[in-house]
This record gives sequence, C-alpha cells and structure tokens, in this order.
Amino acid sequence: MLRHIPNILTMGRLVLTIVFLVMILLAPKYYADGEVPFPGFLDVAFILFVIAGLTDIADGIAARRLNVTSKFGRMVDPLADKILVCGAFICFALIGQPKLFDLGPGVLTVIHWSVAGILIAREVYVTVLRHIAESRGVNFAATVSGKIKMFLQSFAIGTVIIKMAHVQTAAWGYWFAAVVFTLMLVVTVISGIRATQRPHG
Repeated sequence: MLRHIPNILTMGRLVLTIVFLVMILLAPKYYADGEVPFPGFLDVAFILFVIAGLTDIADGIAARRLNVTSKFGRMVDPLADKILVCGAFICFALIGQPKLFDLGPGVLTVIHWSVAGILIAREVYVTVLRHIAESRGVNFAATVSGKIKMFLQSFAIGTVIIKMAHVQTAAWGYWFAAVVFTLMLVVTVISGIRATQRPHG
C-alpha cells in the first residue's frame, strides 16, 4: 500500500486541479454586476490550488523516501503540473482576468491569450525535447530555471485569484499583477531557451 502513496497523491492533485479550474470558470457568476466578487468562493479555490501544489511536493518526497518510481508517476506527475498551470491561464483568458489598469477588453484579450499561448508553447516544446532525450537515454531532469519558472507561474496564478477576490481595482494590485506576469514570462522564455541548449542525445 505504501508504495502506491505517490501515485495516489498525483491522482488527488489531478482531481483537485479539475475542481479548481471549474471554480475559476464559475467565478464570474459570483460577482455582483460583474465587479464585486463573493470572496469566499475564490478563497476556497485558492486553498484548493495551494493544496494541489503541496501534493506535488509531497508525492516527490514520498517517492524518494519509499524509494519507489513508476512509469505511471513519471508520465502523470508532470502532466498534472501542466494541466494545472496551463489550464489556469486558459481559464483566466476565458473569463478575462486579470483586469489591468484601464485597458480595454480587446487589449486584455490579446494579453491574456498571448500569456496562455507562450506558456503552452514552452511546455509543449520542452516536453518534446524531454521525450527525444529520454528515448536516447539522455537524462533530462528538471533544472533550477525550470523550478523557478514553476514557482513564478504558481505565484502568478495565486496573484490573479487574490486580486479577483480582494483587490480588484486597487492601483497597487494592477502593478503587482503586471510585474509578476512580466517576471513569469521572462523566466518561462529563458527556461525554454536553456532547455534548447541542453544535450538531447
């Protein structure tokens, strides 16, 4: 039973991820006149997001402590991460969040979908490189830049949720979200470039 704990945690993260993404899509229904949110709903979504992130850490620790690895875990664990991150930014684009300064709906739509597109393109590209490398017996483990990228993406998701729930129109909220998104995109692109520079076999 113990040897299955990492896979159970991974499956739990997938379930939490799906619930979290659905809550993001439903969030606009909890706004009065499209502007004032019901914070409790998004707070619950934020808690689910944090728990999902913690299970990602926990399943890695469990796998190392129990000295167990499986093909299922190697395939599904990174997939769960990609679904969580890419899915979140797709959902944000669908509901038009985050609002930034006085930018119009058209400009925001371009920004939101561009952010989602860059993240998805990077993940697909690096995933292809990883499969090529591993098929040739080359180690393509996660790097420091990749881990920083994941942290900033997760931080950006949390930033959007908290902004939607509690600081929708505060000027500092606009600036904070803009800076976080910019840093995240820069690191995402850099980590993708660094992956290109790694040996693939």
